[in-house]
Amino acid sequence: MRLRHDAPVVRATFDDPNLVSCAGLVPVMRLAEQAGLCDAVSDRVRLPTDKGANPAGKVATIVAGMLSGADSIDDLDIARHGGMGSLFTSVYAPSTLGSFLRTFTHGHVRQLQAVARDTLIGLAGRAPILTGADVLCFLDIDSMLRRVYGKQKQGIGFGHNKVGGYNVYLRGYNPLLATLSTPLSAPVIAATRLRAGNAGSARGAASMIAEAITTARSCGATGEIVVRADSAFYAKTVIGACRRRGVRFSVTTRIDGKIRAACDSITEQQWVDIKYPQAVWDEDEQRWISDAQIAETTYTAFAGTRHAVTARLIVRRIRRDDPQQIPGQEELVPQYRYHAVFTDSPFTLVQAEAQHRGHAIIEQVNADLIAGPLAHLPSGRFNANDAWLTCAAIAHNLTRTAGHLAAGAYATARPATIRTRIINVAARLAHRARTIHLHLPDHWPWQPAFDNLFTAVHTTPG
Repeated sequence: MRLRHDAPVVRATFDDPNLVSCAGLVPVMRLAEQAGLCDAVSDRVRLPTDKGANPAGKVATIVAGMLSGADSIDDLDIARHGGMGSLFTSVYAPSTLGSFLRTFTHGHVRQLQAVARDTLIGLAGRAPILTGADVLCFLDIDSMLRRVYGKQKQGIGFGHNKVGGYNVYLRGYNPLLATLSTPLSAPVIAATRLRAGNAGSARGAASMIAEAITTARSCGATGEIVVRADSAFYAKTVIGACRRRGVRFSVTTRIDGKIRAACDSITEQQWVDIKYPQAVWDEDEQRWISDAQIAETTYTAFAGTRHAVTARLIVRRIRRDDPQQIPGQEELVPQYRYHAVFTDSPFTLVQAEAQHRGHAIIEQVNADLIAGPLAHLPSGRFNANDAWLTCAAIAHNLTRTAGHLAAGAYATARPATIRTRIINVAARLAHRARTIHLHLPDHWPWQPAFDNLFTAVHTTPG
């Protein structure tokens, strides 16, 4: 693509009060109202002083800015350009929103987290964001390190992370996330919690799982719920919380001496080849020929304590590759890497192992947040950043629900894709006959998706 005109004949002026750059906010924020976001904030959030006045309008402004791509407090000014004042009321300046966030205490953050839960329940009743949850629902929990550079930020600490394959300690925060998904639907965020950067991964996980299970049930997850987590959450508190709530658990274990002994007790005949990268299907024998194999045994975790639990230990072994090995010449004694999963899943061996590997889907949610609102944790106040994290979860769930209503591939599309194709669409406002008409670009490639969303949330006048 090349420019049609020379530079001297092209002019740029910011002088049109009837233009908006994110017309997709109209159906998405109407969806938020229908899900009860503003009502929930008004009912639950009680902030002192004048800075806490009209919390519903301020939270909605923050969420709208995040939906448009804002990742800092200053970026929230995107909600005040052009004709946005004709489309929305109670739109606040970034300075006002910053003061509002800094007013939050831990108790107020918990109120906002209750709003996020209520909104998710409302969205679940508005669109099929958890299709199949009446049969099977996965609750994934994970932590991530968000690096910050300001040394005076409250609650920062040095946490463990991997950069370029090396283990390093970085200054930052350690948010904890819990997501809900099904085999037929992409994940939505059920709970969030901001922690200091040096917090252990399992800190507060048990109570968060209990909250997320309650939210899942309220969203229609009446079937089996399987809690999935990595080895950082292999703790008696986490597994105990799952058992008390009557849900299944599937947790990666660390390969210590006891787990190694359990792996060694598995006979060679018990190993089953599975579908894995570079695996080949043998039509004659009707099985996979693969470097990855799985088997299971019975294992008692936390033996010798009152928290002892006996359940299945599913082990996956992968053959170690030797880059110096001559093709066709195998080693005398094969070497394997072992990955163990402690679970009480009711599914078959192959199903349970494959389902646990699906836990990696929460990393996509982490990536979506980091590429969006969590690019920064913008305030120096810890509770302000916790409130920012909660608003980011609300924005993520709204984007995911909007994708479902847009239909087609958008039900599982990344939030950045939905933002580019549906939300950040320029429009000119025309006022006539006491109505506002949005004139959007001609030949917009993703017009059907926008039309689907707009029609789903707008009732045609009678």
